[in-house]
Amino acid sequence: MIKDQFSKIGFVLAMAGSAVGLGNAWKFPTMVGNNGGSAFIVLYLALTFGIAFVAFLAELSIGKLGETDPVHSLYKLAPKYKKQWSMAGFFMIGAVLIASFYMVVIGWIVKYIYLSFGSLPTDTAQSRAMFESLLFNEAINSIICFSIVFSIVFFVVSKGIKSGIERLNVWMMPSLFILLIIMFCYSLSVGDGLLKAVSFLFVPDFSKITPEIVLQALGLAFFSLSMGVCVIPTYAASLPDGTNLVKSTLSIIFINIIVGIMMGLVVFTFVFAYNGDTTQGGPGLIFVSLTTLFAKLGLAGNFLAVAFFVSLLFAGVTSAVSMIEPFAYYLINKFNFTRKKALILIASFVYVLGIFCILSYCKPTSEVFMLFDKPFFDVLDYLTSNIIMPLAAIVFSIFVGFVLKKDGLGYLFVPFMGKALFEIWYFALRFIVPVAVFAIMLYQILK
Repeated sequence: MIKDQFSKIGFVLAMAGSAVGLGNAWKFPTMVGNNGGSAFIVLYLALTFGIAFVAFLAELSIGKLGETDPVHSLYKLAPKYKKQWSMAGFFMIGAVLIASFYMVVIGWIVKYIYLSFGSLPTDTAQSRAMFESLLFNEAINSIICFSIVFSIVFFVVSKGIKSGIERLNVWMMPSLFILLIIMFCYSLSVGDGLLKAVSFLFVPDFSKITPEIVLQALGLAFFSLSMGVCVIPTYAASLPDGTNLVKSTLSIIFINIIVGIMMGLVVFTFVFAYNGDTTQGGPGLIFVSLTTLFAKLGLAGNFLAVAFFVSLLFAGVTSAVSMIEPFAYYLINKFNFTRKKALILIASFVYVLGIFCILSYCKPTSEVFMLFDKPFFDVLDYLTSNIIMPLAAIVFSIFVGFVLKKDGLGYLFVPFMGKALFEIWYFALRFIVPVAVFAIMLYQILK
């Protein structure tokens, strides 16, 4: 039984902090804008509440019923083949792999916070050259920024659930909202950019919805909620009894959606106000296009740039912290390690992988750190996003749907959703979720 527990609000904010990541700044708004506006949002919401919500509750049940790390929870809950099922808990290694390259990206954000106090690039070519220089030529700067983020993340996790992870999220998540509100309020004064951003994001175009877009929306619904890397069952194991799991899950989903929409409004208000490229997604939207647009605002642009990149830093750090806790808690349980000893072991592994990721982009060393003709950074990204996370989601849904006793799940959820809705949830978990996630996995691999 875990002694160090979240408060109910602490769990919601910590889980929301895990879900609200850098993808909210570039992936969600770009996919919405380029794939039908509010038609995509309606599709995304339907898939989130119809399928991702179902799988999220399944992962919660593993942690809450097992009340320990994912490996031991699966071993404890499986009626037979305990050792085999417990191996699924090692999907948590995917979280460690994600943390290693994710903190590199957060390091880029640290660099841009520093740059935002000075002169920002005034045209796209100059801005792109600055970003590419950071990636391909400035290994030392990237390593320094990565090291800063790395130190912050492991310091927070070293403090434990209550004093570290919960305290960070209780402070950072409201701060993220405040920063977004400040930027949104300023965007009201930037010409007709906001009206165009609202039209871009919310005017429906159902003709753009295709089977491929449905799979993209389904993938976004799943993986924007940190599923498939053992974060959910690990955090759920630290929940106090009596927590309304359904209400908590809905709160987490709503926070994730609201942050994504607010990010989209802020980003595209400036993009439209200064004729930026609305089709550009990924880091280029943030580090190239948006940086140039801030430069056009003079001193106010510097202030907004700092606020924006700090908000990204908060979103990134809260996600990265969640990626470290599952494996740390396993090592503490399995080998009776102190938290410090467990984190030193994980930190060594993460730091080395992070350096490899940086060097795989840096031109003088890139060839040494190539795997399958791809940079090491890209290999880790592909492995975790396209294979580990969807495979884990499939295994967890099968375990909860076909292996766990239905009575135990009913005890956990019926008081908060009623018997009729529980039966619908249970059917969807067994026969819809595994097929849906397999479709995502197949699409990601074959595209």
